[in-house]
Amino acid sequence: MPIVVFIFLFVLLSGMESSAQNVQFHYDFGKTLYHSGEKSQEYRPQMTTTVEMFRPDKWGSTFFFVDMNYGSKPGDGGVLGAYWEIYRNLKFRDFPVALHLEYNGGLDIQGPSGGSGAYDDAWLAGPDWSVASSDFSKTFSLAVMYKFIPRNLKNPHNFQVTAAWTVYFWQKRFLFCGFADFWMENRPWQHTACSGKDGTDFIFLSEPQIWYNFNTIKGMEDVGLSIGSEVEISGNFVSSGFYAIPTLALKWTF
Repeated sequence: MPIVVFIFLFVLLSGMESSAQNVQFHYDFGKTLYHSGEKSQEYRPQMTTTVEMFRPDKWGSTFFFVDMNYGSKPGDGGVLGAYWEIYRNLKFRDFPVALHLEYNGGLDIQGPSGGSGAYDDAWLAGPDWSVASSDFSKTFSLAVMYKFIPRNLKNPHNFQVTAAWTVYFWQKRFLFCGFADFWMENRPWQHTACSGKDGTDFIFLSEPQIWYNFNTIKGMEDVGLSIGSEVEISGNFVSSGFYAIPTLALKWTF
């Protein structure tokens, strides 16, 4: 990892605790749903663990997640890919718009050859507008960002719009949360996505989640376990076209 990344992380996390807020385990059904034809996801990992941390403070908030994808075939060698995002929102007094600074990156090992490649590093910055109910049971944020992808061969200068939400309901027994991203980025496979022409530069990804929280059951208030599901809804993300891929998931919140 370049030294600039370490400097960036030091500035963001200096003086803050960085313990994880929750750990998730997802069983992915994409390989089962898209098992043949042009949309086949034969080499899609079936298991993913996610570590998330969100922490607000008087200067804003910090969030990161790390995804680890695991192979399901003999000889896969365990982890097939890793991806992470980290951002810092810098807030100025009671002004409702924060400055959003973000880094994305990771490693991917897929396909019959077992070859590996890196997700392109991406650096993002822009305004982030957030609102919340008085008890913080409902939150919503919208960020509009410049997205710099240094290694993108066609155009390193791009944009991204991100919406994120959390909604607790039925006396906090259930949590509905997630995000939606729409951004511009040209990828190698997109060059052949339209009969040999240069494909679309625009990608959509949303991952809504629904969770049932066991700590709302009488006598289980100290149990951090939740059970639920995530649906990866995407356009031109995993490959050309639209996909809707659900998971079965467990989560432990610390």
